[in-house]
Amino acid sequence: MSLAIVHTRANIGIEAPLVTVETHISNGMPSLAIVGLPEAAVRESRERVRSAILNAKLEFPTRRITINLAPADLPKSGGRFDLAIAISILAASGQIPAERLAWYEILGELALTGSVRSVHGVLPAVLAARDSGRVLILPAVNSDEASLVRGVKAFGAATLLDLCKHLLAGSGLKPCRFKPPVLIPDASVQLHDLSEIRGQHMAKRALQIAAAGAHNILFVGPPGTGKTMLANCLPSLLPTLDEKEALEAAAIKSISRQAIDTGRWMEPVFRSPHHSATSVALVGGGAHGRPGEVTLAHRGVLFLDELTEFNRSVLDVLREPLESGVITISRANYRMQLPANFQLVAAMNPCHCGYYGDPQGRCRCTPEKVQRYLEKISGPLLDRIDLIVEVPRIAHHDLRAVTVRGDVSKVGISESDNVRRRVLQCRVLQKERCGKLNSDLGNPDIEAFCELDASSERLLALAVDKLRLSARGCHRILKIARTIADLEQRSAIHERDLTEAIAYRRMERYFNQGAILDSASG
Repeated sequence: MSLAIVHTRANIGIEAPLVTVETHISNGMPSLAIVGLPEAAVRESRERVRSAILNAKLEFPTRRITINLAPADLPKSGGRFDLAIAISILAASGQIPAERLAWYEILGELALTGSVRSVHGVLPAVLAARDSGRVLILPAVNSDEASLVRGVKAFGAATLLDLCKHLLAGSGLKPCRFKPPVLIPDASVQLHDLSEIRGQHMAKRALQIAAAGAHNILFVGPPGTGKTMLANCLPSLLPTLDEKEALEAAAIKSISRQAIDTGRWMEPVFRSPHHSATSVALVGGGAHGRPGEVTLAHRGVLFLDELTEFNRSVLDVLREPLESGVITISRANYRMQLPANFQLVAAMNPCHCGYYGDPQGRCRCTPEKVQRYLEKISGPLLDRIDLIVEVPRIAHHDLRAVTVRGDVSKVGISESDNVRRRVLQCRVLQKERCGKLNSDLGNPDIEAFCELDASSERLLALAVDKLRLSARGCHRILKIARTIADLEQRSAIHERDLTEAIAYRRMERYFNQGAILDSASG
């Protein structure tokens, strides 16, 4: 046979579109041409494939070989097509049966020796192949990724020759089998516990509410008061992801060339980029469409420490993903949509010197300087943050007080463990009620599940007027109040729930244009 067709998968974001490798061998001067919008790494596969076939003691046809990667308008990059190209050449030359290839999708990079090297982005290809009903052949070193997928149909190939034997005899490759998720604690990873934080009861309470409803939170306070420690405690309060969410996060790691820890792959990720990060580093892009921090933090936490040290234009690129949960990247040669459903945690000082509002009068900033400092956070971004929490200086007796952990340590349960149980119960309640967490409630959901009585409505109207809140800010207060009520296992929002929710927005007035100047002049 002089024509063979092999299926494989490209990698565009977290998508794995189908690519068909069509190989035709005809008479003429010996040559090998690859068409179909291949990038440099794909064009170079000609030499890798030739050497791999010869070193596997197979015959490389000395005829005219034309290989088409369809669809032609889809960019193809990397060495992931090597194995499929080699198999298509062997099938077109009659060395392996071409009729069996319709049931397979083949993925892998070839070494000159004929061994199969790992490729990134395997997990999306496994999911796509499973949904298509075909069996995926992938590098043996990527088998652990494939084992994360329930209902997986895949085989791991270590060498080109092993795959040929499998296609000829129907055996020889080790199947990838689904391994039920088993969380294996990593002793080298020490999560911060809430009991490590002295004082700051309001901030710890706000962190618990943020964890329960997946709300965005901003800590504001002078240096050394525990803002960063509070943020680092959040992972210890979050329950593990469900299987679908964990697969989404694992697929992002797969395309980002990050190792997937099969013992901890269901835990939410915690990303903390440096304040020198660019907008591309945060939202993704570049020449090859790499995911940014907002995507790497999908289903997890994105922590921005020293928020005002980030460039304002960089921070403003967060506005779209915070609202929609996705980020769309458009460039001249590609367009992709990446998931970005993350929980934002941020920390900042109240002014340039860090001590604005300090009762000891240590702040040396003028009102104008404080206002310029706060203007680094744009109004639309601030509007998308649910809780704004003051973290004041800790009194000495609170700082040096002995933390009593005996009540919980005797039974091996930490303060964070107790809170995590409440958070899990709260999240289960939310998903049973409307299939989503409170932070994801839309306007119809707010109308249905955040009803207020007459006195609470009057209180909310007064808060909106005094704090100059937008409609979005008003809705966020209602979501927070709903979460507070859920934590207390109440079906209806009480006035005290709404009062507490409003308290977590009262600092917003300090960010309003001219608020600092008005208070100084008054």
